[in-house]
Amino acid sequence: MKQAIFLLAFLTIISFISARAQTYSKGTNVISAGIGLGSSIAGYSYGSQSPAISLQYERGLWDVGPGVISLGGYAGFKSYKYSAGAYSAKWNYTIIGVRGAYHYTGLEVKKLDAYGGLMLAYNILKYSDNYSGVSYTATGSYGSNLGLSVFIGGRYHFADALAGFIELGYGVAYLNLGLAFQFQ
Repeated sequence: MKQAIFLLAFLTIISFISARAQTYSKGTNVISAGIGLGSSIAGYSYGSQSPAISLQYERGLWDVGPGVISLGGYAGFKSYKYSAGAYSAKWNYTIIGVRGAYHYTGLEVKKLDAYGGLMLAYNILKYSDNYSGVSYTATGSYGSNLGLSVFIGGRYHFADALAGFIELGYGVAYLNLGLAFQFQ
């Protein structure tokens, strides 16, 4: 976790070095895809797991002070498998959420979009196991719940419509890295 915070701070400082104008405004749409690191979901040291992946969409809706408030959606997925002898088990985690963020435009950094916000999400857990050919699949709301999380992040624009992003908080992982496509 300390390494993730250090990385986020380092990228933010590097972005401040080239001060110019801001890149996020009312009416901006962003579609992002990321890979998560440091998930508490199925973070076991044995078995196999998929990388945590996420897709996000947001739109800048309101100018508020030196910034813009955006609303959007989030979907994330991660799976974990374990097997030992005649026993095997599988967990699939899906997170569907609604996010709101405040994009601070007072930094006057041309290629940086710094933001923070909240996400209200439903965390869906599907579990199944098999022992010597006898299968069990959990149904209903087994382990599924509603959750609220906080996040901060930044996007650095390599081109007008393309940016790399880093986000610290909790969705399907504690730290997400990826690419974002921005359009009006």
